[in-house]
Amino acid sequence: MTIARLTAILGVCLLTACGFGQSRFNPLNWFGPSENRVQLIPEGGFTTDNDKRSMIERVTELTIEPVIGGALVRATGLPPVQGYWDGELVSTNDFTPEKGVLLLEFRIAPPVEPTAVSTPQSREVVVGLFLSRQKLDGVREIRVLGLANSRSLRR
Repeated sequence: MTIARLTAILGVCLLTACGFGQSRFNPLNWFGPSENRVQLIPEGGFTTDNDKRSMIERVTELTIEPVIGGALVRATGLPPVQGYWDGELVSTNDFTPEKGVLLLEFRIAPPVEPTAVSTPQSREVVVGLFLSRQKLDGVREIRVLGLANSRSLRR
């Protein structure tokens, strides 16, 4: 027999195996049918804030740079020790200004293991946030909050 005939016979055997209803070679049986499951909702609903990060100790610098389509808010913060990570500017009110003031919290995750204090320059954390023109509509002041202080810039 030639290799072509042997390959053809092997292919036909594999294809006929797919015809069996419960065969593991049948691609239609690989994942099975979908199941209807009950969604459990906790009493009081789902919490909207699952952010376990704390606010930075001090906000040392705040700049707002105009860019195409909006503005770039850049904040520098100083945590108490080295090793803080995952910094982000988080809106406290879904980017809705209150009396023209947009409040942003400087959130940051603590180090996993104990670290040294070291110099302020080695502890600095810089984060940025793009705000579109739609989000900036009605905003006269942007305020970034830390634990010990806050910094703000006005238009």
